Amino acid sequence: MAQPGRASLKEQRYDRQLRLWGDHGQEALESAHVCVINATATGTEILKNLVLPGIGSFTIVDGNRVSGEDVGNNFFLQKSHIGQNRAQSATELLQELNNDVSGNFVEESPEKLLDNDPSFFNRFNLVVATQLPESTLLRLAELLWNSNVPLLVCRTYGLVGYMRVIIKEHTVVESHPDNMLEDLRLDKPFPELREHVQSYDLDHMDKKDHSHTPWIVIVAKYLTKWFKEKSDQLPKSYKEKEAFRQLIRQGILKNENGTPEDEENFEEAIKNVNTALNTTEIPRCIEEIFNDDCCINLTEQSPSFWILARAVKEFVANEGQGSLPVRGTIPDMIADSNKFIKLQNVYREKAKKDIAAVGNHAAKLLQSLGKAPESISERELKLLCSNSAFLRVVRCRSLSEEYGLNTFNKDEIISYMDNPDSEVVLYLMLRAVDRFYKQHGRYPGVYNYHVEDDIGKLKSCLTGFLQEHGLSVVVKDDYVHEFCRYGAAEPHAIAAFMGGAAAQEVIKVITGQFVIFNNTYIYSGMSQTSATFQL
Repeated sequence: MAQPGRASLKEQRYDRQLRLWGDHGQEALESAHVCVINATATGTEILKNLVLPGIGSFTIVDGNRVSGEDVGNNFFLQKSHIGQNRAQSATELLQELNNDVSGNFVEESPEKLLDNDPSFFNRFNLVVATQLPESTLLRLAELLWNSNVPLLVCRTYGLVGYMRVIIKEHTVVESHPDNMLEDLRLDKPFPELREHVQSYDLDHMDKKDHSHTPWIVIVAKYLTKWFKEKSDQLPKSYKEKEAFRQLIRQGILKNENGTPEDEENFEEAIKNVNTALNTTEIPRCIEEIFNDDCCINLTEQSPSFWILARAVKEFVANEGQGSLPVRGTIPDMIADSNKFIKLQNVYREKAKKDIAAVGNHAAKLLQSLGKAPESISERELKLLCSNSAFLRVVRCRSLSEEYGLNTFNKDEIISYMDNPDSEVVLYLMLRAVDRFYKQHGRYPGVYNYHVEDDIGKLKSCLTGFLQEHGLSVVVKDDYVHEFCRYGAAEPHAIAAFMGGAAAQEVIKVITGQFVIFNNTYIYSGMSQTSATFQL
C-alpha cells in the first residue's frame, strides 16, 4: 500500500514526463527491466537517461576492469575505481541518481554469457548493446530476434554516433503526431452534432448570445449555407476558402453606424477555417493496418493491438459508415461556459457511443478466439479508439538480413550516395572498421605509430566490403584518414549525445508511445547532422 503523500511526491518528481507520456507510460517504465551491455561512456550515458525518469530496474553486463582511459571519458567512473570491475563501479554511481531504481550488474563478458547461458538475455524487456565487436553483435542479435526481445545497438566511434533498432514488430497506439488536426466532422456531421447546430439561430439571437456562440457552431452553420448557396463541395482552394471566410464575415453584427461589432468568436471561426474544413477520411497508414495480414487473420496469439484494430475496422464498415470512431475532444474557444460544455458533451457522448460499439466488436472477436473478455481492458479500448487515426506499426529487418549478401539493402545506400558526404558514408566506414577488426584483432589507429600503415589497410578493407556487396560507389579518402585518426576513441561529448538519443528510443519502445525510427540512425559530430536509413 502506498504511503500517504507518496504519490504526490512522485508526481512532483516526474511532473514533466507525466505530461508527456501519462500515468500509464510511467507505469510501463517503472515495471521495465533493461539490460545494458558494457558500462562504457555511451552505455552509462544511456543508463543515466533511463535512471533519472525512473526505469524499474537495470542490469549491466560487463567483464572489463576500469582503465585510466575509462576514467578519462566516463562521468560515472572515478580514479579510485581503476582496476575494479567496470559494471559494479558504474552501477554504484548510477544508483545514486534515483533511489527508486534497482541496479544490478554481472561481472562477465557478453561472449561468455552467450556461450554458457544464452537464455539470460531473454528475461529483459529490452537489451541495449554498446561498443560490441561485429561477431558478438550478430550472435546476440540472432538470439534476441528469435526470442522476440527488442535490441538497440548503440555505438560511439570518434565523432560518429550509430544506432540500430532491431525489433520484429512494434505497435504504437499513442504516436503523438505533430500538428494534429482536430476531429470535428464538420464535413460529415453525425446526427447529434447536426441537431445541436440546428438548435442555434444566429439570425434571431440577442447580441450577447451571438458573440458567445462557439466558433465550431458558426463554421457548421455557414457551411450549411455554403452548400445551399455556393457548392455541394467543401471549400478547398484558397479562393473558395476566402469566399467562405467572407460569408462568415457577413454574419458579424453591425452597430447603429453600420460598423461591424467586435465579435471575437466570429474572428476565431474565420481564423480556423483552414483546419476546421479538413476532410474526414481514413489515413492511408490506417488503411494499411486494416489490410495487414495480422488484422485480417487473427489467432489466439494475436496481441490486443491487432484485435482492437480489427474491431475498429468492423466499426468503420458498420456503425462508423466509413469513418473512424469520433475522438471526442474539442479545442478551447471563446464561448460562454454553458454553450461550450453542451458542445463538448455532444462530442464526448458520441465518442463514448463509438467506444461501446468498438467494444462490442472486440468482445465478439475475443469470444471467437476463445480469449477471456477481460483480456482487453477498458483503458486499452478507450486509448486505441481515441487514437485510431494515429496508430502506427514499425517492423525492422533483422541484423542477419542487413548483413547477408543476398539481403543487403544496396539500393538504399546507392540512392543516398549521390551526395558524397551523405551520412550513409559513415555507415560504410563503420562496416569497414569492423572488417579491419576481424582481420587484425584491433581497430585502425588505436596505436599511434600504426596510423599511416592502417590507412592503407583500412582502405583495402573498405574496397573489399564495397566490392563484396556490389556497391560501385566512391568514398573520399578523407573519411579513411579520419577514421584512422579516431583510433576507435569514444569522446564523452558524442557519447553523451548518443546517450540521450538512445534512451529516448528505449523509452518509446517500453511505453509504446511516439514512433521509433526504422532502422538505422547515424550522427555526424563533424557536421552536427544526423539521418535515418532503412538498411
